[in-house]
Amino acid sequence: MKVIVAGAGAFGKKHLDGIKNIDGIEVAALVSRKLESTKEVADSYGIPNAFTTLEEALALPGVDAAILCTPTQMHAQQAIQCMDAGVNVQIEIPLADSWADCEAVLKKQKETGLVCMVGHTRRFNPSHQWLYKQFDKGELNLQQMDVQTYFFRRKNINAAGEPRSWTDHLLWHHAAHTVDLFQYQCGADIVQANAIQGPEHPDLGIAMDMSIQLKAANGAICTLSLSFNNDGPLGTFFRYICDNGTYIARYDDLLDGKDNVIDVSKVDVSMNGIELQDREFFSAISEGREPNSSLHGVLNCYKVLHKLEQQLGA
Repeated sequence: MKVIVAGAGAFGKKHLDGIKNIDGIEVAALVSRKLESTKEVADSYGIPNAFTTLEEALALPGVDAAILCTPTQMHAQQAIQCMDAGVNVQIEIPLADSWADCEAVLKKQKETGLVCMVGHTRRFNPSHQWLYKQFDKGELNLQQMDVQTYFFRRKNINAAGEPRSWTDHLLWHHAAHTVDLFQYQCGADIVQANAIQGPEHPDLGIAMDMSIQLKAANGAICTLSLSFNNDGPLGTFFRYICDNGTYIARYDDLLDGKDNVIDVSKVDVSMNGIELQDREFFSAISEGREPNSSLHGVLNCYKVLHKLEQQLGA
């Protein structure tokens, strides 16, 4: 299967690292803004083609799939462009930063019937997978999720600490992870959502602090705190409060409420959530089925984000 990857930044490289471990996948081209640096990354991964436009990559013969790791503002237009070219597409989170763009991608997916998947990696992290299996078997029932998503980003930098040309967003990007995960783990849609935010950054034009409350149809609740002002431990910390135990997840680590480590190394074929996400994408294409975290499967998350944006007056 031939895939093209658009975006040679921090997350593009994460996908390339994951794909190296998946049999039967050939990365046919890498796309990014600057040709020289794109060629350097392509050469380091043995990728034969480097381009500065998605059009060039999509014109290659036999391209089956595309993974978009480009700026958020480009996601919807590029996803539609891929599907117009008959190419299955995985869009790194978030799908878009407006409900109108989400609807446009949905319309195109319905027209083409192609696989369109969104990179909600938390569904694939072994720590969260372990808990999902317990919920699915009825061995645990989620009562409350408390989530902290904290970064120190008073300058416009990416996950690798490098300057970038676009602005990240607490609501449409970072909250999307938890809003989707909460619904997924509950097995129930969100029926109530509230949000407040702090002052906007004078240069970046985005709120740097935000608090969100969610309630699912089954009664479970979620409290999410987000900040770009946090000068301390970075990342996202999840506390699952259940009817029969408490669990704390941070990326691939899982502890119970008494700090006992839970072994999640055998939950899936890899401990790399991005790799597992990509395996699901390629398998869904090969098997002609809808993937986990398909566009349809995550769409309700973006409806909630849209409602919260309206509530915030954005």
